[in-house]
Amino acid sequence: MIGYYIHHHGLGHLHRARCVARHARTPVTGLSCLPRPADWTGEWIRLPSDAGQEAGAADPTAHGRLHWVPLHHTGLRARMGAIASWIERTAPTLLVSDVSVEVATMARLMGVPVMVSAMRGDRSDPAHRLAYDIADALLAPWPATLPEPDWPPEWHAKAVCTGAFSRYDGRPRVERRPTRRQVLVLLGSGGTTVQEDDVRKAAEATPGWDWIALGGAGNWTEDPWPLLCQADVVVTHAGQNAVAECAAARTPALVVPQERPHDEQHATARALAAAGIATVRTRWPAPHEWPQLLTTVRQAGGRRWRQWAPGDGAAQAGRLLDELAATVSPRESPACALP
Repeated sequence: MIGYYIHHHGLGHLHRARCVARHARTPVTGLSCLPRPADWTGEWIRLPSDAGQEAGAADPTAHGRLHWVPLHHTGLRARMGAIASWIERTAPTLLVSDVSVEVATMARLMGVPVMVSAMRGDRSDPAHRLAYDIADALLAPWPATLPEPDWPPEWHAKAVCTGAFSRYDGRPRVERRPTRRQVLVLLGSGGTTVQEDDVRKAAEATPGWDWIALGGAGNWTEDPWPLLCQADVVVTHAGQNAVAECAAARTPALVVPQERPHDEQHATARALAAAGIATVRTRWPAPHEWPQLLTTVRQAGGRRWRQWAPGDGAAQAGRLLDELAATVSPRESPACALP
């Protein structure tokens, strides 16, 4: 039995878990306060929420050593108790944390091997160092040719780079129907500095293009795949899943990273720019920049997305789960290359 802890912020953690779990032969139990997905075939443990402050709750970082352990927090106590009870009852052979330093640490304290879903950016804070140090393996959803440059050697040694993967890997492309050139803007759900007025001004500056915006305070769709395939250019933030979905569609992209803890999106954007996989701008372009910029991005094409997302990353991750659950020691290849 494998336990898979799925953080509730946004939907990216859930999308990754669904992709990986369906490729694992070992039964996988989801542990999350999110509702059970319709396509989840294993057990699902709905956890109590530990969000928000409570009267008397204090020192949420344990003097800077952890991320979220406020004192006397009833939600936190119930949540960790539910996970501990499940571990006690089922004796899992592996726990995957995507992502919680505290859940990874508790599982390891209970004698359970741990795999941590790694993230780009500066993870040198004490809490991340603890989680990455105690992990038996680090699942790195990026190519081995583009490792994190500041990781210590011991993290590289136990990281398995699968390349990016998404819920759309292997899905047939939707044939193009639009008669005009089309821009798809992905704003995400984690907060953005891009406002509706910014998109409107960009559209006004490019009268030969049709603009569609998803996310933020705008429109949402459960299945953006047809729009990703039909777009001539995607303008996206640098969130792990948004980038992976652009890569799956092989659509030319302009990536504008947003501010996130630990500089995560800027680290992803730097890797994409270094490899020439996508066009990157560190800020939303001014209206007069858009006509030439869209032409440049479109002409660059999406061929290099294959380097970022080979298409079998989730299958590789599923095999890794099975191997870790059986042996604790991950396979040697394809390990992340040292910088």
